[in-house]
Order: sequence, then C-alpha cells, then structure tokens
Amino acid sequence: MISALTEADVIDAVRAARAMNRTLEITGAGTKRAYGRPMFCDDVLNVSTLSGIVKYEAAELLLTVLPGTPVAEITALLESKNQRLGFEPADWGPLLGTPIGNATIGGVLSADVNGAAAIRYGRARDSLLGVRAVNGMGEAYKAGGKVVKNVTGFDLPKLICGALGTLGVLTEVTLRVYPKPAQSVSIIVRDVNVEDGFALLRRVWQSPLEATALAYIPASLPLAQLGYVGEGAALIRLEGAHEPLKEKIAALLAIAPAAQQIEASSFFEAISSGAIFAEQSCDLWRISVPPSEAAGIVRHMGSPLFAADWAGRFIWIGLEAGGNGAELRALCECAGGQATLVKADKETRQRVAPFSPESPARRAVTKAVKAAFDPQNIFNPGRMWKAV
Repeated sequence: MISALTEADVIDAVRAARAMNRTLEITGAGTKRAYGRPMFCDDVLNVSTLSGIVKYEAAELLLTVLPGTPVAEITALLESKNQRLGFEPADWGPLLGTPIGNATIGGVLSADVNGAAAIRYGRARDSLLGVRAVNGMGEAYKAGGKVVKNVTGFDLPKLICGALGTLGVLTEVTLRVYPKPAQSVSIIVRDVNVEDGFALLRRVWQSPLEATALAYIPASLPLAQLGYVGEGAALIRLEGAHEPLKEKIAALLAIAPAAQQIEASSFFEAISSGAIFAEQSCDLWRISVPPSEAAGIVRHMGSPLFAADWAGRFIWIGLEAGGNGAELRALCECAGGQATLVKADKETRQRVAPFSPESPARRAVTKAVKAAFDPQNIFNPGRMWKAV
C-alpha cells in the first residue's frame, strides 16, 4: 500500500504507476470499497493521510479541506460556527460493513453520497465549488473556484462527483457551506398507503415550506421510535427560526391535518444512509426515478423492504440475494430513471453490473472522458463498468 501525505506524493505514485504500467486502487478510509464492481489492482494508493483543514472562511460560507479529512471532523468544525454541509452526507459505512463515522469527504464526493437535506440545499455536486486533483498523466490541476458561478465552460468538479475515483485523485476540495437553522422539527403522518403517502410528500415538496427531509416507510419496517405507523408513514422535517417555523408547521397542518410532531431526527439519516437495511440479508438497490412514478414501481415490485427519500425521488429496495435486478431496471428505465446495486456479495457485484448499462452514445462519451483524464486506465479500472 502506498500512503500519500502530500499532493507531491500522489504525483510521484501516479507517475511511477504510469511508467511501470501498473494500476492503482484509490482509497481513503475504505468505507465504500464494497460499492461498485470488485477490482483487482496492482497497488493501493491510500489518501486517508492527506487530511486536514486548509482554510475555513465562515463569513464567506467557504471551506477548503484535504480529501482524507473525516466528515465527522468537518461537521464538528462547522457546528462550532452554527453552519452545516447542505447536502448532509449520509454515512454508508454500517450498510457496507464498516464502522460508523469513518467516512472521508473525498470518498463522499467521489461516490456522490447525499443525505435528506439535499432536497432543500442541493446535492454534493452543487456544493463542490473547486478541486485540485492529479490526472492519469501524473499532472496536478485545478478546476472551479471559490464562488458558486465561476466558469463559463465545462464544470469539472461536478464531473468528479460520482466517478468513484476513476478520473483522478482528489488532493483538495472547496465546498460551499450553509447556516445551520435555529430549530428543527420532525413530523409524521401515520397510516397512509404508498400512493397517498408519496402524493402528500410531493405536495409538501412543491409548497413553499422548504422541507429538509421528505421520507416514507412502509409498515413492514416497524421502528420503535416511530410508534404506530399503520399501513405506512410519511416523515417530514421542517427547519427555521422560531416564528417562521411555527408558521411552517401551521401551513403543513392545513395540508395534512393528521400530522404530529415526534422525536425522530436521527431517523432521516438512517433512511438516507440505508442503515435501516444493514442487518437484512438481501441485495439492496437504490433507484432514482421521477417522484410521480415511484409509487407504481414500488407496488409493482412488491418487496416489503423499501424506504423512500426525497419524496420518492430516491428509493431503497431490498430484493432476493443473487438476483440480477433486470425487472427493476426495466421499470426504472421506462420511467426515465435508473437502478443502482449498492449492497451485494462480491460474486453478485462481479456478475451483475452495479450501475445501469449505458446507451451506445453515452458509452462513447464515458470512454472519451476516461481517455482524456486517464488514458492508461490506471485509476480504479473496472470499478463502474467492465471496460472503464
């Protein structure tokens, strides 16, 4: 294993791998190594030691850090100034078999892991303003800047989000942060079926309430802290200063008279991270579909193991272990969405493409981008698709 303490170390490692025609597995804390296709690389480049706060400009709502910085450290720093990461990164560690609280910011960005509040503040790619990285030629480069609108051409930081380290090695990231709301309330609407629950969440999403979490769970996922849920439960989080928050709650009650306040703030994280499925012996899929199509897909699949986030925009669905997910993928494709296999054993992830197959046109673009950033296919080869 090669450990990088500085950007210069990363450059040296990449140039050496290029010269010897060796491949590199890019890893940090390793909380998402079980996500994506299994890899067989010649060496491991560990960047978890490339850690620390570079610059925190609280008044400007800007934070620059090294990629190996733990998310927990960043969260604690921001909380000291009553600020937060808007995309509320979810911790997939427990779901994928690693301890909670170990995720690094580089891993979160590379996997594009977003939490419940991203429905209000935008996803990780919207908060990532600038990066420093090393490409497959062993060249350091900088992209983006420190303002929200900083380029007129191709926005490279957004491209890196979700690429799982296949395009390069992050060495520094600049993030936009947000003020932390003064108060937060969790609200439940019990005993609503899938269709009615999703319809309610969509209505709230389309309202001026600016909800920071909109989730749904079925009766098949009983949780003691929620109490009785009946056929299912819609969960809503509202935030703000005291008086505006009171007005939001009153407006919500006009939409959903049966809504009740509960103590369930941590449950939104459990849904976003998939942690509520950590002990289930199933393959876990995460689908992304138009919210209006979500209820129909859930009903068609008939799995009792599911939970929805973002008013149905993202849904976890547990299916029988070892399956290929073909039916689910076909439904999602017809709805204009996609299905990703997040949790399965190594054999299944080797046999079943974790990410939706690409159309020929998109495949050509993917190959061209990969060739531009990493022409020798050094970084995480095969992590997303067999040939890339």
